Amino acid sequence: MGLPTPNTSHLSNAAYSSVYEPAEDTYLLLDALEQDRTELQALRPLICVEIGSGSGCVSAFLGQVLDPQTSLILSTDINPAATQATRETAQRNLSQSALEQCQTRFVGGMQDSLAGKIDILLFNPPYVVTPSEEIDCTDDASAWAGGICGREVLDRLLPEIGRLMAPKGRFYLVVIEQNKPEEIIDILAKDGLQGECVLSRRAGREHLSILRFIKL
Repeated sequence: MGLPTPNTSHLSNAAYSSVYEPAEDTYLLLDALEQDRTELQALRPLICVEIGSGSGCVSAFLGQVLDPQTSLILSTDINPAATQATRETAQRNLSQSALEQCQTRFVGGMQDSLAGKIDILLFNPPYVVTPSEEIDCTDDASAWAGGICGREVLDRLLPEIGRLMAPKGRFYLVVIEQNKPEEIIDILAKDGLQGECVLSRRAGREHLSILRFIKL
């Protein structure tokens, strides 16, 4: 039986004025996690991280997939309203939760302490192609404005991925065609991550895909 989509009805329209509302890209990422559910559980992950948690929908869903007794989920977001939303979503949807929130960009000052330890990493980045100056111009824009090729924010993180991931760790990434997915796969292959597209879906003008990387 499939897992339910986390309930985010507690978040008001006012909250969504500054926090990214679950949409097709969110649900495609949930589908990828559901598809790999058995493998993720078999991995018995100790440390899981979602970067840019927004409403907390994805982190809460991962919390339903995994055993809260053994798996810590760390959710980060640069937006304080998103940090609060993630906390509320976890409280509403998880009877037990080893989910912690941190307001920071990417993993902030935790790079060294997390190096080589992340078993599952999730990122639905700001991927929309925009002028560079739109990046982080508002809390809302920080969730979607990706700059040139929609890659400027993601490209700041890519050099850190190989160092952060544990052996056999999995990295799930949301992309659109304009982000040049094959180029991303080639970049991370140089850091020992084997990548492939595991799901794709067209949503309006966007052709969304989930890339899954496994640390060799």
